[in-house]
Amino acid sequence: MSDLIAKTAIDRRLADIVGPVIEGLGFELVRIRLMGGRTRILQIMADRPDGGIEVDDCGKISTAVSAVLDVEDPIEDNYVLEVSSPGIDRPLTRLKDFDMWVDYEARIETTELIDGRRRFKGVLQGTEGDEVLIEIDEAGNPLTIGLKFEWLSDAKLILTDELIAEMLRQRKAAGIIDESQFDEIEETEGDEDDEDASDTPETRH
Repeated sequence: MSDLIAKTAIDRRLADIVGPVIEGLGFELVRIRLMGGRTRILQIMADRPDGGIEVDDCGKISTAVSAVLDVEDPIEDNYVLEVSSPGIDRPLTRLKDFDMWVDYEARIETTELIDGRRRFKGVLQGTEGDEVLIEIDEAGNPLTIGLKFEWLSDAKLILTDELIAEMLRQRKAAGIIDESQFDEIEETEGDEDDEDASDTPETRH
């Protein structure tokens, strides 16, 4: 399990439990985090293999995951389960994500200093073996560098007009929306996500 999908030991344990459930429903686990606080929050990001997960899909995943967590009981305290799509400026947590989003801008952070820096911003150039390739600006000149996937601590797409246009194209191709409805649906989904999060009951395990 990639550390970008599940960073901590408890995250990895939870991923081992819920990952097969999510895959059995035809989706993929993108990221899982158990967040601290007065009430702990278990955040799960999932997607279809070809993208385009919807609010109803998140509801199905939430129901199935809740059932298996009730049986396995891996979390001692009360917590709220939140299931969502990765969003437009999605996290990049698997090596294949960097091939999928070639030519789009991203921010990457590494666990250790690489040539005196941990943060890199540039245009993704795919992968080569176990390395992520990214074109960065070096003194005004483009430079493509390779970062080993195991060095990464965080990676995320940058929200740009080009990225929004590509997401819109994918959703239209999948027959999910038409272009005139995009802004309205994006706003509605955000409201529904907020409502789902606030209405999710705390579950004691």
